[in-house]
Amino acid sequence: MFARLLLLACVVFVAGSRTRGAESVPTNSSSSDLRIATFDIDATPPIGSWMAFDPVTNTWEMGLRARGIALLGAGEPIVLCAVDWIGIANEGQDAFRSALAKAAGTLPQRVAVHTLHQHVAPDCDFAAERILKGAGLGARQYEGSFQRQVISNLAVAVRDSLPRAQPVTHLGLGEARVEQVASNRRIFGPDGKVRATRYTSAEDPALRAEPEGTIDPIVSLVSFWNGERPVAVLSYYATHPQSYYRTGVPNPDFPGVARFLRQLAVPQALHIHFNGAGGNIGAGKYNDGAPENRLLLAQRLADGMRRAWESTKREPIAAANVSWSSESIALPPAKHLTLDELETELREHAAPFVAAGGPSRLAWVRRCQAGHRIEVACLALGRARILHLPGEPFVEYQLAAKAERRDLFVAVAGYGDYAPWYIGTAIAYEQGGYETRPSASNVAPEVEKTLTGAIRKLLTK
Repeated sequence: MFARLLLLACVVFVAGSRTRGAESVPTNSSSSDLRIATFDIDATPPIGSWMAFDPVTNTWEMGLRARGIALLGAGEPIVLCAVDWIGIANEGQDAFRSALAKAAGTLPQRVAVHTLHQHVAPDCDFAAERILKGAGLGARQYEGSFQRQVISNLAVAVRDSLPRAQPVTHLGLGEARVEQVASNRRIFGPDGKVRATRYTSAEDPALRAEPEGTIDPIVSLVSFWNGERPVAVLSYYATHPQSYYRTGVPNPDFPGVARFLRQLAVPQALHIHFNGAGGNIGAGKYNDGAPENRLLLAQRLADGMRRAWESTKREPIAAANVSWSSESIALPPAKHLTLDELETELREHAAPFVAAGGPSRLAWVRRCQAGHRIEVACLALGRARILHLPGEPFVEYQLAAKAERRDLFVAVAGYGDYAPWYIGTAIAYEQGGYETRPSASNVAPEVEKTLTGAIRKLLTK
């Protein structure tokens, strides 16, 4: 049934779509010093392997992807990669960035790897895997054999893409409002405290009746053009991507379906989607968990992408208009996370330790105490700025970034290094709620000052 509905949706979206942005500009006949290479591989785990919550029992027509771009000519190459997994953390992030940097001939500091955070998808944390195996425990969702193979395949794809890089003559920027997809998960009472959480699906009609709350309804599109031909389209939208999960069948959920619809509509370009600062955002107001809502939410997101595409304005761009900057910051670990307690749980082989992500938290605390810092980066493309953030940041960080530079086109990619888990605002830790409780966030309330400071610096460079 879903396959037939998806086929019908594809016909509708392809028939109603345009093949280029709304505003055309004269083609720059001279060759550009800026070039772009695109890469795209399958990242679907095999049957029998573990995902974040369950083992894979089957696959379906649409698998998981790892895709991205390499920008060449603006100094050392810049690599952006989006993966249809729940999270890539700690030494997993290190391994991804190092491998892609080597393949592209650049530095890891000029590589950004993000996940879309689908829940029927793999996890990746090689530090957590090492901790479990060192204690004689099964690695479960942290078993990294498949993940290492994906890294190897990605490196080959990046390396092979470079000789096929195309000139970039123009940058396209467009945005549109997405209707009836995102809503804030935190429902407040009259005392200013969180009284209920409206998760990514909400069976309770009273919770669905609550207002949308604080969201960023805008989907932002950044496209790269070789003359009149689009080469890559990057989209940015902030929300948890779940419609329903725990099925044992890996799938990219509604953002992946929306991406697929847009790929059909504009087949010349590779479509790459990034989840924004969606830590406290989900589809719960518009999703009661019924399976058919996956297609409905995908159509709504794809419609916003279509309108953003049709509103796209193109402008000439060259390597001189492109730059990469980063801030290395030490995120404050949550005060409730103590090395002694986590290591005791590991030694005692406490059952909830693995299920609750204890190995990854232990790896995070060890890295923090060793002085590990996380890169927050910004890609400048003409009048556009794309921020690359770690963890599951609250949407307030995205809104603050856009407000900081209203004179620029600002887009945000969250879910970089997944180790911090939820990154709330300072006041959110006082308000309560799921996202800032000790079981969900690995950082302290002081994180807001550190992260916003880095964002402000990057946007004012």
